Amino acid sequence: MTRMSDTQGGPVTPSREGLPDWLDPVARAAETVAPKQLSRFLPPENGTGRQSAVLILFGEGERGPELLLMERASSLRSHAGQPSFPGGSLDPEDGDPQGDGPLRAALREAEEETGLDPSGVQLFGVLPKLYIPVSGFVVTPVLGWWRVPSPVGVVDPNETARVFTVPVADLTHPDNRATAAHPSGHEGPAFLVESALVWGFTAGVIDRLLHFAGWERPWDRDKRVPLDWRS
Repeated sequence: MTRMSDTQGGPVTPSREGLPDWLDPVARAAETVAPKQLSRFLPPENGTGRQSAVLILFGEGERGPELLLMERASSLRSHAGQPSFPGGSLDPEDGDPQGDGPLRAALREAEEETGLDPSGVQLFGVLPKLYIPVSGFVVTPVLGWWRVPSPVGVVDPNETARVFTVPVADLTHPDNRATAAHPSGHEGPAFLVESALVWGFTAGVIDRLLHFAGWERPWDRDKRVPLDWRS
């Protein structure tokens, strides 16, 4: 397991040792998936963009495998009110953005936003860097196994409205899947779970993970959910 104190010192290296068998498909997908298989929005070739990371944390709850998500505060300037993975921009102390900096940042941000204890998290993979054009973020998705769960909740209400987990079974259920239609014309996958509409970058990554892990179930892609113009 990676302890937060370790992330301020020696290198942080993902490990698959001791992972539950059900996470094997996700770990294998992380090793083989190509950037364009995850998103059509890839980091600018000139190296611009705000380096950031998110923690895609898998745990095991009462209903089996689950994901940790949070809902951003409605007062934020960027992605207000949206459900998302814990994460944020890299700080200088996180280290090399091309090295293990994103891994440190993902753990640090998750601790700051949800209060989770990073010592109970085992990082086991990293997905290719992706890009969010509307905010200019270059995002490294970091995969984690919540080996020793810890209490989580809202740390700063100015940044986070709520913290919650979603069973993977709900994410894969056809009734909870839809296509989000933005007034701009952009369309993408969406999930209606835990009284929330998960869409945008977060839903796109979840959609691709379910697909490449072999967990995806057939769903009605013609079912559309309109997004508010302020989204």
